[in-house]
Amino acid sequence: MEWIKDLNFEQKKKLYTYLCEFLTNHRIEIFEQNIKYRTRHLTVVLENVFQSHNISAVLRSCDCFGVQDIHIIENLHPYHINPEIAMGSSKWLSIYHHNQGMDTLVKVFDAIHQQGYQIIATTPHPHGYNIESLNIENKTALLFGTEKDGLSEEAVRRADGYMKIPMHGFTESLNISVSAGISLYALTTRLHKMKIPWQVSEQETIEIKIGWAAQSIKHAEYIIQEFISEHL
Repeated sequence: MEWIKDLNFEQKKKLYTYLCEFLTNHRIEIFEQNIKYRTRHLTVVLENVFQSHNISAVLRSCDCFGVQDIHIIENLHPYHINPEIAMGSSKWLSIYHHNQGMDTLVKVFDAIHQQGYQIIATTPHPHGYNIESLNIENKTALLFGTEKDGLSEEAVRRADGYMKIPMHGFTESLNISVSAGISLYALTTRLHKMKIPWQVSEQETIEIKIGWAAQSIKHAEYIIQEFISEHL
């Protein structure tokens, strides 16, 4: 889908209008309903999560709560989807894979910072904010670590802040997919009530809907290339 960046806004609108001819009215209505709650104000970063069912569950939560972008650092553990748990959620998301050797974490953090995000490590840090008090007026990337060991020391050290989920039982931690689900629900609920531009832009809206349409149409790549060569 990188080619879409080469089209101007009007060309993207024409392309999406054309793709809608291959979609049912019901599918188009779902797109219009869901895009209203899509956001890039929050994003998720997974550091070397090795269990596919946990990654898949996190992706499912991201889709359910409207978080469009997910970054997966996989220099230690390749990324795999468990289709029974993900339930097709990955095709509605923008997933970025990062595997650039030992410097992967630094490069990912630099890139995310350049996009204007604060990076918040989800960890029971003594100086961490509770999930209710974390300031999310600025764009926020939530960082989650492995099931057993949590985040790496470097990730914790480089994070801009820390967030913890209040717990009142004997167990000291939650499963990563549970933590992600709770975090995304709590933060998106707060975000929807805030008077800040948390929704995706008009340009992003049309690009995302083109991607969704492409995932819904058989032979979409061929259809798109034919339209571009004939009309754009």
